[in-house]
Amino acid sequence: MIMVRSALFKGLAASVLLCGLAAAAEGLPSQVAKPLQQLGIPPGSVAFAVQEAGGTTGGLSHNVERAFNPASVMKLVTTYAALELLGPAYRWKTEAWVDGEHLVLKGKGDPKLNYEGIWTLLRALRSRGLREIRGDLILDRTWFGEVPDGRIDNEAFRPYNVTPDALLVNFRAVRFGFLPDGGRVRVFVEPAMPGLEVVNALVVSEGACPEGRAFRDMIQASFRSRPAHARFSGRYPLSCGERDLNVALHEPEDYVAGMIRHLWNELGGTWHGMVRNGAASPAAQLVYIHESAPLAEIARDINKFSNNVMARQLYLTLAAERAGAPAQPQAAFRTIQDLLRSKGIAAPELVIENGSGLSRNERASAATLLALLQAAWRSPAMPEFVSSMPVVAVDGTMRKRLLGGAVAGQAHIKTGLLADARSVAGFVLDRNGRRQAVVMVINHPRAGEAQAALDAFLEWVYSGPTSPAPSTSRRPGASPRRP
Repeated sequence: MIMVRSALFKGLAASVLLCGLAAAAEGLPSQVAKPLQQLGIPPGSVAFAVQEAGGTTGGLSHNVERAFNPASVMKLVTTYAALELLGPAYRWKTEAWVDGEHLVLKGKGDPKLNYEGIWTLLRALRSRGLREIRGDLILDRTWFGEVPDGRIDNEAFRPYNVTPDALLVNFRAVRFGFLPDGGRVRVFVEPAMPGLEVVNALVVSEGACPEGRAFRDMIQASFRSRPAHARFSGRYPLSCGERDLNVALHEPEDYVAGMIRHLWNELGGTWHGMVRNGAASPAAQLVYIHESAPLAEIARDINKFSNNVMARQLYLTLAAERAGAPAQPQAAFRTIQDLLRSKGIAAPELVIENGSGLSRNERASAATLLALLQAAWRSPAMPEFVSSMPVVAVDGTMRKRLLGGAVAGQAHIKTGLLADARSVAGFVLDRNGRRQAVVMVINHPRAGEAQAALDAFLEWVYSGPTSPAPSTSRRPGASPRRP
């Protein structure tokens, strides 16, 4: 049980929906405060808000006006805006044009144009009678403008750092698979890119198998883009079994050229030219349009698995569709601001750099995020939006969290994490059968160790804590009731 201040939450510019939120006098519920205190994280580094979904009054909050870095919870802003403005059935289109002896591929930002999608596109061209590309493969990438790379760390070859591209193929990822085979380690590559040199000097060993960055350090992985080269020279414990490592190794033009040349040859076609950037001439003929999966499915991939590249592609798609190509990040931000204002959400503190949350600069308050969840709850796209989030203890980034907890299976929650930021936001079906919109954000150097506090927050919301009975210390008219 937590105490409620006498005055309702004041000065909230995010939304009139939150005018009835009450603030917690002691800051945080005890079960949430305890793990934070053990880490030395002060209440000022934490914000939370809880309000019944669809409600306009009541609820509990702490520190909700302050602008925090929400990490990947920012993906909820991007996906909600897209579902609202573009519609759940929106599909991206990749066009194939024949321009004399040249083949032109015009990309329009498909976030999920993967290996299978390119194979389908090329197979469609073969079925339409195209056998030989005598000229060049021309890549039209003008749907997006010049985009900063947005790299958040020095991991240049990690797929999450890939720069958005109007013709992004397979996230430019190459998957290296490692498989112990007797006294050696086999290394295989998918897709098999022409010209990629792989040096395998791995040595089989005993011992435990590390995870994450420690695994990459152990196998001493090193990469080069031009010419494409990968080397693995460390030890490989048998306990690792089969493992894989995804790497964004190639430059954009090299990757598309290598994949298409490989697949086109497999399909029995021939290609004699080179690859270059450009556009179709007025005389070119449109021969095929490849359509993506619908936006509702893309939103699930983005939110359940926190896919940064897909979120950035979606963010720029908003700009291209609403403000015109070539898409610019600033236009996407203005589009989202206009949408929020139309919903009565002022959000003066909101800063969006790339729409994914993979940024040191993005900011949002818990009040703004809660107001957005409430707007989404009233939206025709609500079912697609809610179902795009991970289910606690079931799938996505919440698959291994709160296993066996009371809230397991009872909440759709988007997670966020950076080195100094942790967050959760979404909807909890509490034990009383009421759906609660929830937000909690922690910004602190030790935020990475604070998962227990975030999990305790979700359990606390599920338990349906009630506010204390009215007292004379409360201003008349202030509602202590939690919805």
